[in-house]
Amino acid sequence: MYVLLKFGPMNDMETIFNTYLEEYGSVDIAEAEFKKDIHEDPDLRKAYREWCEAVGSTEKNGFTDYCDEYLIDKNDVWNSLKDYDE
Repeated sequence: MYVLLKFGPMNDMETIFNTYLEEYGSVDIAEAEFKKDIHEDPDLRKAYREWCEAVGSTEKNGFTDYCDEYLIDKNDVWNSLKDYDE
């Protein structure tokens, strides 16, 4: 997947992460594909490094840190909808 062309460098790493998550449907598989792609694409790797610096994460954990937050936020939305139904 060559998502950097689609979004532009450092346009929005969260959008790029979401694209991987939607494409692969699993955090583990999405992370593996993302890590493969950052090793093959220097522009994506540079954008990822910049994003990690900006959010205070490491390159090793940046993708999974984002996924953890993303899933927590997603669960909060579902929980708020569930609370509304009760």
